[in-house]
Amino acid sequence: MNFPRALSVLAVMASLAACTAAGSEAPERQRQAAATSSAEPTAPATPEREPYTIAFGGDVHFEGFLRSRLDNPRTALGPISSVLRKADLAMINLETAITTGGTPAPGKQYTFRAPASALTALKAAGVDVASMANNHGMDYMETGLADSLAAIKKSRFPIVGIGRDDDQAFKPFRKTVNGNRVAIIGATQVLDSEFINAWTAAPGKGGLASAKDEPRLIKAVRQARKNSDTVIVHLHWGTEMQKCPNPAQLSLAPKLVKAGADVVVGGHAHILLGAGYLGKAYVSYGLGNFVFYNSNPATTGRTGVLTLTINGRKILKDQWTPATIQNGVPVPMTGAARKQAVADWKALRSCTELDARP
Repeated sequence: MNFPRALSVLAVMASLAACTAAGSEAPERQRQAAATSSAEPTAPATPEREPYTIAFGGDVHFEGFLRSRLDNPRTALGPISSVLRKADLAMINLETAITTGGTPAPGKQYTFRAPASALTALKAAGVDVASMANNHGMDYMETGLADSLAAIKKSRFPIVGIGRDDDQAFKPFRKTVNGNRVAIIGATQVLDSEFINAWTAAPGKGGLASAKDEPRLIKAVRQARKNSDTVIVHLHWGTEMQKCPNPAQLSLAPKLVKAGADVVVGGHAHILLGAGYLGKAYVSYGLGNFVFYNSNPATTGRTGVLTLTINGRKILKDQWTPATIQNGVPVPMTGAARKQAVADWKALRSCTELDARP
């Protein structure tokens, strides 16, 4: 017997057996790997933030002859709706109680109310969220408040600045837009002195979010800052017919920015006030009337839409679309009149202590 040749043959046979065994184990390892992969899925990647736009209009009610505009919800705000719809988010101040009942606030010269269809009209006209924290949000007192809260709940239309208690009133509207976690808080710095206690939301008591309680508002901003990319505070503030911000506005804006607000915007004065940058944050002191039954073309009839382009905490751009109130609704301006109106709006910044750029 040739031992070297026999040993060689045995070595070849052993090698083939090892390869066969290894080949039979490979599919098993693949099956095990697949099972492990399916049992432990990887978390989806966090979407990358991209810039988004948010458009702001001023004060809206549906009182007097404006009530009939609710008959056609999509056009309730007039031609300005096309500007609102172009933005990723759009917001206005709803300066009215949502009720058909209740008792008018005693002693008030002007009281506003509208049926629940007002919320349907806002949504149809391109508005995504509104604030009711203003000096007309409880014009029909406790009954009007209860009706308003019921209408908001039924419609599922986002409203800030009002609630069954202070926690709900200060609760922000939240939405993720292009990967940006946006939080919007509503509050009012304007309340008639005789109604401050009755209208202010508190623990266990319904009402409006009051900016007069600065610590409570600042607390809400700080809480929103913890889990938001952009924090916006919508305020009812200012002095009627005064074109420059009052001391209360000039005092509150920096406090809110320090607490974490990226945008502070609002109105009340019935006329336009200036806007610009406070450090890296953006502040607008007055958006004027928007859908309003009484206006003067030279003053209270001047309005428009402020559109901000934002990425996270960076306010990349501001754009003013000027309009005039005609038959109660904003009509965008064109041509030379539009160009002049934009220049006039920018000039309002001169008394605000704000900058044109961050």
